[in-house]
Amino acid sequence: MKRLTSAYNEALAAEKAGNRDEAAALYRICLEIDSADTCGASVRLASMGLGDAPAKAPDAYVATLFDQHAEVFDDILTGDLGYAVPMQLAEILNRDPDLHFARMLDLGCGTGLSGMTLGDLCDHATGVDISEKMVDVADERAVYDALFVNEVVHFLEEWEKAEGDDYVPFDLIVATDVLPYIGALEPLFAGVAANTNAGACFAFSAETLADEDFGGKSWRVTPNQRFAHAADYLKLLLGEHGFGRVTSFDPITVRSEQGAPIPGWLVVAWKD
Repeated sequence: MKRLTSAYNEALAAEKAGNRDEAAALYRICLEIDSADTCGASVRLASMGLGDAPAKAPDAYVATLFDQHAEVFDDILTGDLGYAVPMQLAEILNRDPDLHFARMLDLGCGTGLSGMTLGDLCDHATGVDISEKMVDVADERAVYDALFVNEVVHFLEEWEKAEGDDYVPFDLIVATDVLPYIGALEPLFAGVAANTNAGACFAFSAETLADEDFGGKSWRVTPNQRFAHAADYLKLLLGEHGFGRVTSFDPITVRSEQGAPIPGWLVVAWKD
């Protein structure tokens, strides 16, 4: 672990100093030391254009990242980064005073921000997050009826396998600030489709780039080591997985990064 930490810190310093080749070599050493990629070296390499983009951020990296910041997460996200997506989503859904859901699933629930803002719209709320410490904070807030520590796609796959009375589909699935950690979204959208009733709502946020920055691709790793998705890709996946009625596909500022606004989408779609 000491060798990994040393290599990663040296890589960060080299990248910050503009020594890209040196940084890339050190990130590759990190991957040799730690195949689970706890440091997210593969995403760093992709963000520099010096390595293939992984299909998603490594599970070990995401879990470690959020475990480290769980206690101060809300202050960083809503304060320093200006994140307000759960509140923006609640504003959209509350435009219909008659809207109500039997069961909500909050993918990547974190500390429970979406649970707090959307809980009044639901009879039952389930939260899932890969970070155990985030789930602990959400549990203290008592805004979910059930909580699970799991990676979101794996959770959806496992939930679908439940049999008989143990399987209950959802009427609302929310994924705010989840897509920026996943590149290829087909497994996520398939899991959402498999675990929702007809007429269910799928609401999510995504980061994006200017069309020319995608270079003809559906998604890319951004310079901020997150995943951005093209609008056409999101719309294609919604259609392919049965969410044909899209009532909101709004351009938003997802958050700020070093004072610069990060553009994205806030999407509300309904299953046919």
